[in-house]
Amino acid sequence: MSEIFATVVFLVVLFTLLGSSVWIGLALMGVAWVGMALFLNSPIGVVGDRMITTIWTSSSSWTLTALPLFIWMGEILYRTRLSEDMFRGLAPWMRKLPGGLLHTNIAGCTIFAAVSGSSAATLTTVGKMSIPELRSRGYPEYMIVGTLAGAATLGLMIPPSLTLIVYGVSINESITKLFMAGIIPGLVLAGLFMTYIVGWHFIRKDQRPVKEPAMSFGAMLKESRFLIPVLMLVFTVIGSMYFGWATATEAAAVGVVGALALAALQRSLSWKSFTESLMGATRTSAMIALILMGAAFLSQAMGFTGLPRALAAWIESMELSPVVLIVALTLFYVVLGMFLDGISSVVLTMAIVEPMIRQAGIDVIWFGIFIVVVVEMAQVTPPIGFNLFVLQGMTDHEISYIAKTAIPMVGLMLLMVVILVVWPELATWLPDNIRKGPM
Repeated sequence: MSEIFATVVFLVVLFTLLGSSVWIGLALMGVAWVGMALFLNSPIGVVGDRMITTIWTSSSSWTLTALPLFIWMGEILYRTRLSEDMFRGLAPWMRKLPGGLLHTNIAGCTIFAAVSGSSAATLTTVGKMSIPELRSRGYPEYMIVGTLAGAATLGLMIPPSLTLIVYGVSINESITKLFMAGIIPGLVLAGLFMTYIVGWHFIRKDQRPVKEPAMSFGAMLKESRFLIPVLMLVFTVIGSMYFGWATATEAAAVGVVGALALAALQRSLSWKSFTESLMGATRTSAMIALILMGAAFLSQAMGFTGLPRALAAWIESMELSPVVLIVALTLFYVVLGMFLDGISSVVLTMAIVEPMIRQAGIDVIWFGIFIVVVVEMAQVTPPIGFNLFVLQGMTDHEISYIAKTAIPMVGLMLLMVVILVVWPELATWLPDNIRKGPM
């Protein structure tokens, strides 16, 4: 009974603070403060000491230093001519596929996701070039917007993923293994998005744009040179982790240096772009760090109350199979994602969900990929879907219109959850076979 009362108090305080427009990180700290003061009868000074110790411990993790570095790398590349170069390099190879240049949305987001880790940065970088180009060629607006909204969520899965870093820090798991786990599912999901475009091509024949003019193989190869710099950066960052040459943090540092070199070679690196990228990364990193601090303090408060253990025991008493538990968690995160962004959803729930999945025997690496897929939906589902707001600013469409165009992509993400349940090896094979090296 005390656990039920504690749950009610935590939820009431949390939603009261969030409804009052308090920052999420501060709201989490407030919930934890009330919980410890109320249920442990601790003096205010003792609660404050515990909060300071917990915040310092959680924010001084060496693994966490990869986060601002990967964010900075994406910010640097966002301010280069990368989007123009990607379109020029990809277009010759995509034009002959069923669905034509719509595939540049998927391929471009997949490539940029591998150097960014942010869904919003991926969407903005690819969209600022592909939207006007595809419109000028007569592609349907709903396909341009819908495929871009869905494909941009790949920034959350394909390494370096900010969500996977936060998840790994939250459960004290190897970031490198989580990154490796995200590669194959990310490519499979990109393949599902491209399959949707192919299906549209054959079903809606009346909506096909004018066929692109022929291009010689030599000309296609010549245009592909624009992809070489970013692909080299991707292979350097991801490959150094895969082969055990570098930790996630070291690979992130290499990525920053590579991004600066790429920007310099493109002659788009100036003092203004350098400082803007640095300040943009600082703001984003500070926001995520504050959320992580609040989540760490809330996790400790919940641990003292015994709430996670009680909920895990309750789930165990229901004797749910792992598949049924995954179905329940999918529905839970889909609903939660309508009101919170992906990172907030992860840090807010891990203190309770982690004991459940471990009790059910679910692999924590696999679960990390699962949770990324379900929080990806949060990026394109109203009323809080962040990608919807970004696209609204880029296209001037209503949020409701953009959300409708993204419905098929949400359906494909749900299909991806089913695929992961049926073939869990998609997420676990690479981490299980990764070369031993620094983590």
